[in-house]
Amino acid sequence: MAAFRSFSSCVLARALALAGLLVLSPAAWADPTQYPLTIRNCGVDVTFDHAPRRAVSIGQSSTEILLSLGLADRIVGTAVWFGPVLPAYEAANAKIPRLADNDPSFESVVGTEPELVTAQFEWHVGPKGSVGTREQFAGLGIPTYISPADCVAKDNSGGGDGVRRQLFTMDLVYREIRDLARIFDMSDRGEALVAELRQREAAAIASVAGRQAGGVPVVFWFSSKEVAGEAFVAGRNGVPAWILRQLGARNVITTEEEWPLVSWERIAAADPAIIVLGQMSRRRYPADDIAAKLGFLAGDPVASRLQAVRDKHFVVMDVQAMQPSIRAVDGIEALARGIKSFGLGG
Repeated sequence: MAAFRSFSSCVLARALALAGLLVLSPAAWADPTQYPLTIRNCGVDVTFDHAPRRAVSIGQSSTEILLSLGLADRIVGTAVWFGPVLPAYEAANAKIPRLADNDPSFESVVGTEPELVTAQFEWHVGPKGSVGTREQFAGLGIPTYISPADCVAKDNSGGGDGVRRQLFTMDLVYREIRDLARIFDMSDRGEALVAELRQREAAAIASVAGRQAGGVPVVFWFSSKEVAGEAFVAGRNGVPAWILRQLGARNVITTEEEWPLVSWERIAAADPAIIVLGQMSRRRYPADDIAAKLGFLAGDPVASRLQAVRDKHFVVMDVQAMQPSIRAVDGIEALARGIKSFGLGG
């Protein structure tokens, strides 16, 4: 009982601390941007002589941040989409050219004559950029900005999804919001967006403050190259791990790799109480389809014996909520609802 009170007090204290941040004055960030502006981004100094008039965003998260800041009229191209845009921005996004659903070509990006290229993932615009390197863009006078969440305390040198050395926190997303807001001279909008997200985060944490969720084991299944093969599941330091930490639940996977491939035998041995299923419209792998995931869980001789499968303790979550993005707050809200609706941790 003492452990329960300790856990509940810890979660409640975290929620109250987050809520307290909302009353801090944003004045330091709300001042008009002074140009030239230089921002240190992923180890590179990026300078702007004026607010960009034309931007290309490579990555759905980057696009949705710009849209949330009211910058639809500055976006001249987007790429790398996992699913539909946030409903509030459907009309605005429909008017913006989509250069590619996945990786665009360097020529298609440059052809829009951008004054800024943003990237959600370093593998698109980085030392080995599949679209182009920062040096290639800089050679044409085009500044680039990479999400801090994909480079801070993260090693992408080995390819794939990289290895995250420290636990992700939303502060990295908030840094991106504030950086982009400063670049476009819209710091007031940036602060308003950060305050809204912090408030939702605090409310989700408070909603499970009376539950002993620390004993609830969870696995996040993003996708699989083959439906019946090993699964891409969340490692110990990514966005899912942050969601679990905030709610007091725990990840059954302990590797630092961002999205390791793990066998269902290993997952079954950990016996998660909840399986979070990634939902997306992308169809790169067979298991991108949520119906394929559910069909596998019901019929596989190993996975079907999991208690979470027998109890149908599934939380369907947009994959953007499993990645560093403004939707990570949607993720914490979704899992909090699941913990309560399944009657776990009570």
